Amino acid sequence: MSNPLVNPEIEVTPQRTKELLDAGEALVVDVREPYEREAGHIEGSRHIELERLSSEAESLPKDRTIVFQCRLGARSAMAAQAFKAAGFDAWSMAGGLERWNEEGLPVDGGGKVADH
Repeated sequence: MSNPLVNPEIEVTPQRTKELLDAGEALVVDVREPYEREAGHIEGSRHIELERLSSEAESLPKDRTIVFQCRLGARSAMAAQAFKAAGFDAWSMAGGLERWNEEGLPVDGGGKVADH
C-alpha cells in the first residue's frame, strides 16, 4: 500500500530512509544550515549545505543510493531532482527531519529539531 504523502518518483519515507541507512544501502545527506544540524540530526548522515551541494557533487557516490533530507522536505526535494537528473540514484526524505522526529525515529545531537 503506497503512502499518499509521498511522491514515489522522488521521495522515500523516513522509515524507509532509516532502513536503508541501517543496512548500509544509502548515504543520507543533510542539506540544512549548520545551526539546524547542530540542533539535531540523523546519526550517520553527512552534512553538505544546499548551497555547497553542486561544488561537492563529485564527492558523492554515483553507484549508491543517496537520500537527501532537510527540515520539511522542500530543499531536499530540489536537491534530489537535480542529482537524479545528473544520473544519481537520488531521493528526498518525505517530510524532512520534522516527520522523522514525529515518527519517533532517533535524532542525534540535542534531540530537537530547529524551528527555522
